[in-house]
Amino acid sequence: MFYAGIVKILDPSWTSAGYLKGAKTFSAFYLWLTNPEIINGVNFLNKWGLTLLGVSLMIGIFVRLSSVLGAVLMALYYWPVLDFPKAGAYGYIIDEHIIYILILVLFAVAGAGRYWGLDEYLVKKTKLKGITLFS
Repeated sequence: MFYAGIVKILDPSWTSAGYLKGAKTFSAFYLWLTNPEIINGVNFLNKWGLTLLGVSLMIGIFVRLSSVLGAVLMALYYWPVLDFPKAGAYGYIIDEHIIYILILVLFAVAGAGRYWGLDEYLVKKTKLKGITLFS
């Protein structure tokens, strides 16, 4: 996710409009997102959302929240390429987006950041102050 986001940030001409206009499922919704007053916000959220989700998952901070948001983002990427029963150029129903969703849901359910990341440290620090962010 980090790489996909940072590449978009570093390319000032990048836009999600072409991807959105090519949507095969929920095409009216995705076409609506290409409106001139909305597309800049969609591009910003796409670029920075991917990048920050990637950073969050790599360092293990706010993993549960990032996993849920990442799964939603992957679902939003999945629907435009689904031309039932084909998903993308090579898959049937299941493609990489579905695999990512399943992995991210597993991260969220398992609380993955508490084992290999900074979430455990934050939980200890916030409990000392009487605030619990993660449990």
